[in-house]
Amino acid sequence: MGWWSTVVEKVRPATAPMLNIAGDVGDGPVIILIHGIASSAATFKRLVPLLSDRYRCISIELLGFGDSPAPARATYTVEEHVAAIHRTIRSLRLKAPFLLMGHSLGSLLSARYTAVHPEHVSRLVLISPPVYLSPAEIGDPRSRRRAGRYLRVYEFMRSNKEFTIGSTERIASFFQLEDVLEVSERNWTPFILSLQNCIESQTTVSDIAAVRVPIDVVYGTLDPFINPDTMGIIEQMRHVTMHRVELNDHLVRKRLATAVATVVT
Repeated sequence: MGWWSTVVEKVRPATAPMLNIAGDVGDGPVIILIHGIASSAATFKRLVPLLSDRYRCISIELLGFGDSPAPARATYTVEEHVAAIHRTIRSLRLKAPFLLMGHSLGSLLSARYTAVHPEHVSRLVLISPPVYLSPAEIGDPRSRRRAGRYLRVYEFMRSNKEFTIGSTERIASFFQLEDVLEVSERNWTPFILSLQNCIESQTTVSDIAAVRVPIDVVYGTLDPFINPDTMGIIEQMRHVTMHRVELNDHLVRKRLATAVATVVT
């Protein structure tokens, strides 16, 4: 309990900022939706309409992204992100445990939130989770090399600002994702620090193992950020159910949104 007790204390600072609640629609059991890195609540624009006829869907924007604050001294660790999520959820004064749903980085933060606040969450849905082990933790040489490639890509993105911003702008424009995908001067610091401190340095496999509520993992078979080795580890956990969606990449497109709605309902 020592390590978890320390984490619980870290994620409850009184100074955690309130996040932007970008959407609160529908009526019924509550679903809280947490988007991923370099994005906003627009991530779920295809999913919320499939759920809001029977659920109350509350979309929260992460620290430094969307219309949420970006404090000058923020370091965008998992603990900071979860602290802000926790304070924002407490402000809603919900009467019953809720379904927590996260996409990409939001799925990693949702796993940690559920691990340290188990009394608040009735069910956890992780969409397109970029879950990795450190190469040092992997015995198989092929798996270790594969894990290292993901981390090198992220390090390259952090180290090449103009390339990363320019590439993101071109991709967002070409695929008409301007409201879903943003890496810019405005959110560069939240982006690189969240990438480094939450995705590259993560304990998500341990967080998922510590969760005691049912977990559904939904991801596309064409998702370039999914590590099959880590997915295999998670899939062996008794409380985890995997759902693979053919011909979908990392984003919550129509096919993936439909699959998630089916899993939930």
